[in-house]
Amino acid sequence: MTEKKIEQATMAGGCFWCTEAVFQRVIGVEKVISGFTGGTIKNPPYREVVTGRTGHAEAIQIHFDPEVVSYEELLHIFFATHDPTTLNRQQNDVGTMYRSAIFYHSEEQKATAERVIKELEEEKIFSDPIVTELNKADAFYVAEQEHHDYYNRHRNQPYCQVIIDPKVKKLKERFSHKLKPA
Repeated sequence: MTEKKIEQATMAGGCFWCTEAVFQRVIGVEKVISGFTGGTIKNPPYREVVTGRTGHAEAIQIHFDPEVVSYEELLHIFFATHDPTTLNRQQNDVGTMYRSAIFYHSEEQKATAERVIKELEEEKIFSDPIVTELNKADAFYVAEQEHHDYYNRHRNQPYCQVIIDPKVKKLKERFSHKLKPA
């Protein structure tokens, strides 16, 4: 029996509760971890990251089976479920910690991300230019336990209903063929 080849993708699309909720539902995604990357200090706590002083983005690390879902497909889901045209902002979440960013793990991932961004720009999918950062993956710090599986544990909270539910709905509408069985 051959062992599955699991790859990693790291993305920041605003609040990690949102991106985690989206990618947990995608087939081929084995694990989604909420955390912080792209900043200047080691092991930043959430309370410091949200001040904006550490330079970290709230991000997710996706562990996926490329035989089931490709990196390119993950990028299309990423771009469709957040606004990549707003600098340091996603809806009411404002600051560099909520920026749109892709942290590539290989030159192949970098090239794929550059191509997808170029295609989206050429197709004029968004009315404003894409401002998503493209950076080499660096240290990834796992967020505190209370941030993991947040949406699934707190679906009745107003933030989940107003901000995350529409993202999950968009995923279900546009990528129904990529959803895990309910």
